[in-house]
Formats: sequence, C-alpha cells, structure tokens
Amino acid sequence: MIEEKMLVLLRQGKISKWFSGIGQEAIAVGATLALQEDEWIMPLHRNLGVFTTRNMPLQKLFKQWQGAQDGYSKGRERSFHFGNREHHICGMISHLGPQLAIADGVALAYKLRKEQKVSLAFTGDGGTSEGDFHEALNTAAVWDLPVIFIIENNGYGLSTPVNEQYRCINLIDKAKGYGMEGIRIDGNNLLEVYDTIKGVREYCINNQKPYLIECMTFRMRGHEEASGTKYVPQDLFKLWEMKDPIKNYEQFLLENNVLNETTIATIRKEFKEKIESELAIGYDSKPMVVDTEAEMEDVYARTEVRGQKTEVRVVDNSESNSDLGLQTSELRLIDAIKDGLHQSMQKHPNLILMGQDIAEYGGAFKITEGFVEEFGKARVRNTPLCESAIVGAALGLSLEGYKSMMEMQFADFATVGFNQIINNLAKIHYRWGQNADVVIRMPTGGGVGAGPFHSQSNEAWFVKTPGLKVVYPSTPIDAKGLMIAAINDPNPVLFFEHKALYRSVSGEVPEEYYEIEIGKARHVREGDEVSIITYGAGVHWAEDYAAEHPEISIDILDLRTLLPLDYFAIREAVQRTGRVLLLHEDTLIGGIGGEIAAWIAENCFGLLDAPVLRCASLDTPIPFNLELEQNFMAKGRLDETVQKLLSY
Repeated sequence: MIEEKMLVLLRQGKISKWFSGIGQEAIAVGATLALQEDEWIMPLHRNLGVFTTRNMPLQKLFKQWQGAQDGYSKGRERSFHFGNREHHICGMISHLGPQLAIADGVALAYKLRKEQKVSLAFTGDGGTSEGDFHEALNTAAVWDLPVIFIIENNGYGLSTPVNEQYRCINLIDKAKGYGMEGIRIDGNNLLEVYDTIKGVREYCINNQKPYLIECMTFRMRGHEEASGTKYVPQDLFKLWEMKDPIKNYEQFLLENNVLNETTIATIRKEFKEKIESELAIGYDSKPMVVDTEAEMEDVYARTEVRGQKTEVRVVDNSESNSDLGLQTSELRLIDAIKDGLHQSMQKHPNLILMGQDIAEYGGAFKITEGFVEEFGKARVRNTPLCESAIVGAALGLSLEGYKSMMEMQFADFATVGFNQIINNLAKIHYRWGQNADVVIRMPTGGGVGAGPFHSQSNEAWFVKTPGLKVVYPSTPIDAKGLMIAAINDPNPVLFFEHKALYRSVSGEVPEEYYEIEIGKARHVREGDEVSIITYGAGVHWAEDYAAEHPEISIDILDLRTLLPLDYFAIREAVQRTGRVLLLHEDTLIGGIGGEIAAWIAENCFGLLDAPVLRCASLDTPIPFNLELEQNFMAKGRLDETVQKLLSY
C-alpha cells in the first residue's frame, strides 16, 4: 500500500523517482523478520520491506523520498540510497556489488567478538555478473564468515533477461564453486522465505560459514518507473500475477481461518489511515535551508566518534626532540612505519590488519613481519587477491566499531578497489553520518625500476575526492606520527609510502606513541629567493638541490598531507620568497601541483614576483628501464625549472 501511494505521488511530481518492489515483497519482509533487529542488513532498490519491517517511521521515510532536510540523509540522497545505524541498515550505492563485501566486514566483526549473529546482503540476478559478487563470496568462504547472501532473481537486470546475463542453469550453482552451501527457493512465498532464512541463519552461526540463497521472483513494474516494462513478454505478467506474494499469503490466512474478509478490510483501512497521517507529517517539513558551512562540516566525521577518543601526544617536529623531551632512535622510514603500526596494534585491540601476504610472510616489503606471532591470525589477516572486497570488508568492520588497516600491495592496485574507496568510504559520512574508520597503506612511487604497474604516482586520483584524507610522509619521524594519526582518525585515510625512501632515508624518531597532525605542512628549510613546495621524494630532491646550490636561497615546504591541504603554510611559503616552484613525482597534467598553483594565483597573486611554475614527471606511463625512468622523473628537470623561475 505504501508503494501504491508512492506511485501516485510520482505521477503527481511530489517525488522524483521510485524503484518498485511490487511482486517481490516477500523476500525483503521474510528475510528481515528472520533476523534479529541488531543484525546488519545491506538492502538494494526494491527492498522497502527491510525498512518497514525494521519499523522505521513512515513519516521520516516520506521525508527521505521527498529530499527533505529532516529525512535520513538531510536531502543529500534519494530513494533507498541511505542507511541508519539505529536500525542496522547499511545504505546502498548505485554500484550494486559493493554491498556484499560490507556484509563480509560486519560478519567478521561478529566472528571476532564471538557473537551469535549474521549479516545479510541482497543482490539481484544482474549483480551476480559483477566482480564484487565473486570477491565477496570468495572472501566470506575463505574466512568462514557468518554471512547470508540473497539473490533476488526477478528475471531481468533492468531490461536484460537472464539468458543474456549468465550461462549456468541456476545462479545457486555458483555456491559450489566457492565452497559454500546454497539453496534455491520460491521468493514469492513469505513462509518459505522466512523459514529458510531462519534455518540458514542458525546454520551460519553454528558452523561459522556463509550461505547463498537464490529467491525466484518477478517484478511487476519497471526497473524504475521511467523505464517501463515493454521489454517483458505480457504472458509473464499473467503468470506471475497468480504468484503474487501478498495475495497468496492473504489467501493462505483466509483458508486457515487466521483472518476473515472483515478483518482484512479493517487492516487495510488502518494501514490507509496510517499512511495518510504519516504522509501529512512528512509533508510538514520545513523548507530546505542551504548552509554551506554545515555541508562542508559533514564531509568528515569529527575526531571523537561514538564517545571514543584516543589520548595521544601531538608532536610538531619543527621543534627539536631534545626540546620536546623525547627519547629517540635512528630508524629508516620503513622501520618508522612499522613502529607506528606496531604501537597502534598495542593501543587499539579493535584494530584489524588485512592485506595480501601480510601475515607469516610479513608483507611484500616486510612491514608486518613478526606481527602475526604477536597479535595472531585473527587480527593480522592474509586476504585473497580481491582488493575491492577487502576495502568493503574494512568498511563493514567500521560499522561495528572496529578500526582497520588494509595494505594495498602496491598503490597501483588501488584501481581494482577504486569504486569502494571513492563511492563508499569517501561518501558514507556525508550521506548518512556513518564514519569509515579505515586506513589504506599505499606503497608508491618510482626510482626502483618496477615499471608502469608498480611505480606510478596516483595520489592525485584521490586528492579530488571529498571525504578522503591523503597523507604522504617523506621522513621517518613523520611516517610514524602520521601512521598513528591516520589510525586514530575516524575517517578514511590513504597513507602513501614511497618505496624508494623505505630503506634509503633514516632519521631520529621518538620511541613513544605520538601523532603528527594530519593537515599540517612542515617548513623544512628557510630561504628568501625561491619556495619549493613539494612532498614525498620531492622533499629529498629539493634538499639535495639546495645543498648543491648554496648560492640560491631556497625555501622548502613539505606538504605531508595532500588532503586536506595546509593553505596557511602554502601562503606563508609564497610570502617568504614571492617565487614558487611546485615539485612532484606525479605527471604534470592532473597532478596536485596544478591545483595548488591555481589556489596561489587566486589567493596570493599580490605576493608573487613571478609566475608559479611546476616541475613534474613526463606525461607518459612510468617506464621500466632505469635510464628511461630517470628521464621520466621530475628530478632531472628541477635545475632548469629553478633557473627559469629565477630569471623573472
């Protein structure tokens, strides 16, 4: 009846879009009834029954669908693209597959706490063709996770029929390939759905295993109303009309004398009155108040999340270690990262490490070597080769209050987890107030002759994504302090580590547990002729160049954090010299140097004595051959760029 009302409102232009679940309501309702109220569900477009069965107030749902400010997403999302922690519902994104991996992470949290719970995720027949389906099921099977995957097979992925989607006889046949059990059921029989999922839930908990359920059903409306149903043979509607889950359940209750026609009429009357009264309240929303400051503030979660805040010393390494009263040790950059990670594991019992080969092997670069012996396999977890699923699992852990660190074996491999990072981690807090307490370590950069798939600099891909934080230390003291700060931060942080600096750069590092503030640059060297603003390996290129050219008074600023940028420090660097050179290993086009140059031109023009110049690597993929790689690198063009800047 809610759906029917929404279709009327859609025709009246009072809501903008509707994805109808008419014809397949029994799946969402039956599945939700079979779970405990505090078990997470990851629904999709047609799962209104999840929201109503969890007793979410209709008036607020109406506000959500109208885009009102007092809806669940403050007008930032439409239809079912929202979640709610109170009701343990995780909001979907338009890319359908990622929901499945989030269920893995939630189930992992339940497993680690030895709770008698399952998570449940929905997908459609079309979604089973996506890589995320494979990754999520494979990870759940390998890790023995108590998660239920439900396929709503309604015969069409938008307009594409299943005979153009897959070649197996039944989608449930895929379960065997992952080493899990599965069953195919009548998705239009409420009692069969409820009874099956109730039993499967007990199986998953008792055996600590995942389970795949294929629910056969049919949608009586279009994928969404605008798409229509002309592509569906009309005889199918007649066939499935006889299988309507609501009419058949109603008939069952009549035949078993649970209800009579009078009772049914009374129930419908009560529902109609409730829908109209709740809709009246929903319409009573105040007009949208556009507040730019509030919009910006909601991009990131505040440091204190759900009453938890880590007390830690914040170090400003512009001061000497002796002034700070710190005991230090000489560490390489790689050892400093390891130390920060190790101390964080000791500080946070809820911190989980995940990545390919990070357990017994210690990771590709041996940063986690020895961790599994100290912290155990439950917390130091080898993963299958499925970056997308592991990023999603990290988000799922966050739903249940865990922290996680995922190691991308190389930053280049983030491409196969890109969707989860960009559309799930980064946007989730802005969309419905759920933070993503996730750190992704990104071994990056060239200088090691590893070629175009292991040495590219891809930090700029992420810097333009609101909701992420991006850090890039160049020194051991910053590497440790920023690692600790990243893990303490409740927001998703991409932690870039330059591979060529791992064992070539050393420095004094405090032995205690401390943070370097995210979002604060470091003034490396004082000068009054040229300001070089840089980060990562560029800091060492600039320092070496300054040492080789004492005749030039060079000022050096190490950004350290690329998102958010320290604009105050950038302005000060411009003010000190009036000549600015932006140096980075990334390619010129689309590199972060262009963004900073534009900001300086817009905000510091009166302080400039010359155009802002950029020194970056060639606009080609990074080559394998060392001579070609050296020619590619920005370092080889630093002198000519400095001289050009001085000529003004």
